[in-house]
Amino acid sequence: MDFVTVKVFDNPVEAHLLKTKLESEGIPCFLQDEHIVSLNPLYNYAVGGIKLVIHASDAEAASSIIKEIDNRPLLTENNRQLVCPQCGSVELYANYKSMKGAKGFLSAILSFLMGVFPIYYRNVYKCKACENEFKADM
Repeated sequence: MDFVTVKVFDNPVEAHLLKTKLESEGIPCFLQDEHIVSLNPLYNYAVGGIKLVIHASDAEAASSIIKEIDNRPLLTENNRQLVCPQCGSVELYANYKSMKGAKGFLSAILSFLMGVFPIYYRNVYKCKACENEFKADM
């Protein structure tokens, strides 16, 4: 039987959320390389991330569900649509790992010198249009 990888993750929580959604829609799937990435996040780059794998016959249905999830607007806690404060765009990356600023620069240098995963980063939203990084004002 043929299997296809429909999405690759660097975070096991996000992988399980999508896996649960696909299984609730009747699409059997499994995660590949989940445990090795969970044991050591640096192995994520070596194995190519956590792969969500499904039967090839379910690929079309799964891709439509994934597109539906990816195209949902990002909402604040007050159920208002999140927009970029600089240009007003609604096309945003969620949970973007930013290392901008003095702390991020020092973290990058220390991480490189010690050969470890970055010590410091911030999760922010990043605008796809103007590349502005910002925290959401809830």
